[in-house]
Amino acid sequence: MRSVTTDGLRGALLATTAITVLLLSSAAHAQTAEPAPPAQVASGSIEAALPDDTAGDDVVVTGSRIRRSATDTTVPIAVVDQQAITDRGFVSAAQALNNQPSINRQLAQASGSGASSGSGIQAPSLFGLGTGRTLTLINGRRTVTTSSGLGDSQVDANIVPLGLLQRVEVVQGGAAAVYGSDAIAGVVNYILRRDFDGIEADAQSSITSRGDYPQYSARLTAGRNFGGGRGNIAANVEWSKTEPLAFASRPRTQLARITVPNSANTSASDGIPSTREIFDARFWEFNPNGVIFTTPAPVAGFLLNRQFQPDGSVAPFSIGTQYGVPFASGGDGFRYSNLVGTLRTGVERVTANVIGHYDLTDGITASTELLYARTEAIEGLQVRSNTVLGSAAAGTGPIAFTINNPFLTRSAIATLSAARPAFAAGAPLFLSKVFNDLTPDNNQRYRTDTYRGLLGLEGKFDLGGRRFDWNVSGSYARVDGSTQGWGVILSRYNNAISATRNAAGQIVCSINADANTANDDSACAPINPFGDGNVSAAARNYVSARSGSRYRNEQVDVLATLSGSVVTLPAGDAKVAAAYEHRDERVRFRPFAADQQGILGNPAVLPTQGKYNTDELSGEVLVPLVGGDFTLPLVHALEASGAYRYVDNSIAGHENVWNAGLRWEVVPGITLRGNRSRNFRAPTLTQLFAPSSTGLASGNPDPCDADRIAGGPNPTQRRAACLALFQANPTYGTGGPGGAATGASAETRLAAFQNSGENFTTTLVTTGGNPSLRNEIAKTWTYGLVLQPKLIPGLTITADRIQIDLRDGLSPFTTQNFAETCFDDPNPPAAVCTAFTRLATATSASQAGSYATGTTTTFNAGVIRFRGEVYNVNYLLPLGAKAGRLEFEAAATHTSLLESSVTGTVFVRSDGTAVSPITATPQPDWVGRLDLRYVNGPFRMSYQAFYLSPAIALPDATIENNPNPRIASNLTHSLSFQLDLERMSFRFGVNNLTDKQPSYPTLQYGDIIGRQFYAGVRVKF
Repeated sequence: MRSVTTDGLRGALLATTAITVLLLSSAAHAQTAEPAPPAQVASGSIEAALPDDTAGDDVVVTGSRIRRSATDTTVPIAVVDQQAITDRGFVSAAQALNNQPSINRQLAQASGSGASSGSGIQAPSLFGLGTGRTLTLINGRRTVTTSSGLGDSQVDANIVPLGLLQRVEVVQGGAAAVYGSDAIAGVVNYILRRDFDGIEADAQSSITSRGDYPQYSARLTAGRNFGGGRGNIAANVEWSKTEPLAFASRPRTQLARITVPNSANTSASDGIPSTREIFDARFWEFNPNGVIFTTPAPVAGFLLNRQFQPDGSVAPFSIGTQYGVPFASGGDGFRYSNLVGTLRTGVERVTANVIGHYDLTDGITASTELLYARTEAIEGLQVRSNTVLGSAAAGTGPIAFTINNPFLTRSAIATLSAARPAFAAGAPLFLSKVFNDLTPDNNQRYRTDTYRGLLGLEGKFDLGGRRFDWNVSGSYARVDGSTQGWGVILSRYNNAISATRNAAGQIVCSINADANTANDDSACAPINPFGDGNVSAAARNYVSARSGSRYRNEQVDVLATLSGSVVTLPAGDAKVAAAYEHRDERVRFRPFAADQQGILGNPAVLPTQGKYNTDELSGEVLVPLVGGDFTLPLVHALEASGAYRYVDNSIAGHENVWNAGLRWEVVPGITLRGNRSRNFRAPTLTQLFAPSSTGLASGNPDPCDADRIAGGPNPTQRRAACLALFQANPTYGTGGPGGAATGASAETRLAAFQNSGENFTTTLVTTGGNPSLRNEIAKTWTYGLVLQPKLIPGLTITADRIQIDLRDGLSPFTTQNFAETCFDDPNPPAAVCTAFTRLATATSASQAGSYATGTTTTFNAGVIRFRGEVYNVNYLLPLGAKAGRLEFEAAATHTSLLESSVTGTVFVRSDGTAVSPITATPQPDWVGRLDLRYVNGPFRMSYQAFYLSPAIALPDATIENNPNPRIASNLTHSLSFQLDLERMSFRFGVNNLTDKQPSYPTLQYGDIIGRQFYAGVRVKF
């Protein structure tokens, strides 16, 4: 239940804003210190982040290419400056972005559901719409995608050099008309220093109060003005490293908590959850030593109640308290908390940058930007296993062994023979275990090398007494990336797991002991499966092969802009800007040899590549309607702005996007603003051309199943469509387990139909890119107010409403999604219903009409609706000449609605949830940050509070379906100190001062790292 209406919240917030203004106004009249000079602004504002020599000048602010005052924007812009990064001890731009309330935290962290902690890439996602819908720029220009795969196009924030970073501007609202594809939710623009002069060295280290998760960073930045001030060149080299954090290293993760069916539940309305918590959860069917079964099936009655010990001896086995398959609480099974090895992915980054510019003439400046970044990440993955539930790596299922296995000790044979007399007579037993040592290691490694070079010319000229600014630049960027781990060669594993003794009494692979040498493999080294840590190095090397892929992303970008004033109106100069951009994008995928050969128990993955180019023309206009000497009652200033962009993409086709804005200054200090825009995102190269592979899969529910036929957004439509299908195919629903008899009516066959593709690996699924994708389109409204009361110099309050409606969303589609769209939509696209096929005749495992083939790819069908507000209060309070000053900043984002549909038919609300289905990250109704900073001469103290409002565990969670449907609010506190001497600066801080853990039972709704201390030093020469 969502107990507060959106209108009520907006009203409360506007009232709160008004009260804040009155209170601060009263405080300003009451305080005796002199008011701040007009030029003095608080940290975190655009004005504070600008270079001193630009004070009072028109500048280019992210979101437009027209020069204007930094505060005269029609969309809300958040700013992160260098000092804010220093205050919190951040060692990467990614950490700084995670501190913004409007950006979903991307933490490279495991969720606790068995999912891994990921590749370490951290890219911004505004308003929970996904990383691919937030455009990343460096100095206002695009850069190459650093990621690979079927998902979003991302630029890893780890490549940004902190030593050269002046500020980050975050446009909170669409800007595709100015920058093109991806700017649906907004834009993140990393702005580098332009005139760095001197040498600066910085080093920092941190550690948690538990003595783990160390972080280190070091950087050196050097720059020099030359040519009498006509030029500047600066270089920066920096390194940072964060060690991986083991999953079981925190009290919350050590709980090994899961939910299981609740036998006390009686109905869907009894107030009793249908599931309940258990702790110390374990997979009772296997463990690292090996659990012994009499029959190869996950049935407790088939347990011998024996297990191996690490040294190969046999001991009793306790199943614990069993909760069906596969879980138990307690006992000797494999602990659930060990399923994922890494809670936080370890990331090591190295960057090297050179930026420079030189005034060739008084009106022409040449510039360059050279970037290199290497990011290496490591995560511990699930161990390799072979279990009675089927293969998790090698695809072999349980290990059958007899009394003749040469690795069995005499004591083990005696114990097993006594427990199972048939074993002594030669009957097999079956071993279910997870291997910790079947491959050289169980880690997944990621590496990206990013190269970017840019050359530009910019200048200004006068024409007709008016100034015009122009810029031409060309850049080439490339990312060489790889993902690699170890896989198990299925055929070799099967050779090595079967061992015997040869004529000399040596333990060898059975294929090498046979008199027939045709199948011999001299390299085969036998595997000892009994116990833990007993697989020899020779056996590991024999069965293991590198698994993964290499990829290359390339981008060539040419950009030309022209802006200036074209006519003087009574209210001021009308300004325009025009731009042309040409971009070539290429991608190439090269799976490792073993993956291409399909020898690791998975389908073969073939190399692939693709490319596209786009030509784009854009124009902007800014027209002052009222202002200057021309004013009206309650209209101190009024200006209109607009932008248009024409896109010609060689694959996705043509697109027209635009925005229109209005800025109305009612009286000095009170401004209303609004913006309407049409934005788009083009499909990424990976979504278009990701490698294709085909293999058997399960987990494909069918909307025509008897237990789903009455579901969906329109059950009548679903049933009618399924019935028409069965009427047209008289065999569907017959044969197989539980099928109807041949000749039965369509209604009878449909009532008995169960598609085997849901529970059994009977569907041949093709996974890969989709070259037929179109652009996704979003329409965005932003409107709000800016308060800068003259009675309180240094105070700025902003409040803006944001509405985004997206259609034709680029959605990850499975066979289930295609089928649901096909039968739930009265007029489905042709490509939807042809993405899967059905069996015309039954098999022993499947009824006729079950899936024969399916598809997993990206498809244009998603719909997303976002409604919310962003708020910011920024105030600088001088305390007197000797007492220093106090800076206050409060930022908050409110999400009143975030709903999405993969298929365009069934909608799921994500707002106010601890885990959003769009991003798999928290999506609270409210995210807030409060900063208090005290500055007095060389001393600086900073306090920050970060707040997440109460939420529900998952969309539609209630006490009926979840034992913990409500997630409590979460509030963390951080504190830092800084002392600036003549050439040295020392800092010390504590993040999460009170060691506040995430709200129970989550791992991400808060800070799982806990209390973290850091200390750093900066030296200037």
